[in-house]
Amino acid sequence: MTKYVIRGGNPLHGEVVISGAKNAAVAIIPAALLVDGVCRIENVPQISDVTLILGILEDLGAQIRTVNRTTLDIDCSNIRKCRASYDMARQIRASYYLVGALLGRFGNAYVPMPGGCDLGARPIDQHEKGFYAMGARVQVINGYIDAKAPAGRLHGAHIYFDVVSVGATMNVMIAAVLADGLTVIENAAKEPHIVDLANFLNSMGADIMGAGTDVIKIRGVPRLCGGTYSIIPDQIEAGTYMAAVAAAGGEVTIQNIIPKHLDCISAKLIEMGVEITEVGDSLTVRRNGPLTKTNVKTLPYPGFPTDMQPQIAAVLCLAQGTSILTEGVWDNRYRFADEFRRMGANIQVDGKIAVIEGVRQLTGAPVSACDLRAGAGMIIAGLAAEGITEIDQIYHIERGYEDIVPKLAGLGADIHVETTSTEEDWHIHAV
Repeated sequence: MTKYVIRGGNPLHGEVVISGAKNAAVAIIPAALLVDGVCRIENVPQISDVTLILGILEDLGAQIRTVNRTTLDIDCSNIRKCRASYDMARQIRASYYLVGALLGRFGNAYVPMPGGCDLGARPIDQHEKGFYAMGARVQVINGYIDAKAPAGRLHGAHIYFDVVSVGATMNVMIAAVLADGLTVIENAAKEPHIVDLANFLNSMGADIMGAGTDVIKIRGVPRLCGGTYSIIPDQIEAGTYMAAVAAAGGEVTIQNIIPKHLDCISAKLIEMGVEITEVGDSLTVRRNGPLTKTNVKTLPYPGFPTDMQPQIAAVLCLAQGTSILTEGVWDNRYRFADEFRRMGANIQVDGKIAVIEGVRQLTGAPVSACDLRAGAGMIIAGLAAEGITEIDQIYHIERGYEDIVPKLAGLGADIHVETTSTEEDWHIHAV
């Protein structure tokens, strides 16, 4: 078993460079299926979710060439398969973008039901609603999403989502790019990675207007051509390092960011007594004094992101007074609460609400990363805790954070990766 071992109590100092956005990359790479030619994609994060989605494309027949560590050339011109690998696709939530891409290009898609973190019920009904409106028949057969456009090609449609859904917005947008006519998406999500996907597609020849607002219009085009595109910086990675400084103390400059994307996170940290200074494409975050309580509710963008909920929870565990954390997006995002309690946190959960009474000090303990962002919260708590924290199931964390151990070590954190023997692993779980 591989785990992270953290000796807490060291304030963070220095500079950290943010990688490309995970949530953009895992949609842009499948969208390359629509392009007739070579896509050069820059600022690609080195994370396991990207490795998986690239493996699925290669299995379908794509040619992928590594230009350098963060740049790839992807050529999907010769793909003829519409059936994605079951073993690979079921490991990642973003595999559902393959449905929109294959349906848009071939009028046919056969893709396993997606996997990823268990955050409660995450139905694909809004995706299906959009595809159905565009002329496709969608059903789930033997664990696969089977989508077909009887006419062989999708057509434009007017689609109103019943709920704001990031995944459905991006998937329908991908599918609509090569459809006949105009597609209008109302009640669309507005997250930065939706705008990034639209910009990528437009750079390849698509005609998309309104991304970043609640109404997106896509006029179908006959084909997309190759080109070069650079993925935006990762809002959630940047927010995670901001939260780490807030919890552990110190002063860190976070580089390669879009400060506007971080306003919702900055505002809450400032409320808690953290100092944040913006200079160009960087933020300097410093915390020397005590943290004060605040209330946080996660909401679709531009609200506080649900993917920052466990990280801000770790900070709230150390704030003076009682804070209320409300989850406004997912049903099952508090599974980390028991792990925080092992470290001395005072957190009580009732449905979508967590009441957090700040404590003077967290203490190190063996904990598990039960999902990607919960794992980031465990790291933050461990950095601030007294003593040693050991985090297992770190494969969750490596789905979305590039080089998180060396990046934190470069800021002065005492953190390393350790591999235990089978006997030690058995003993830990037996106890």
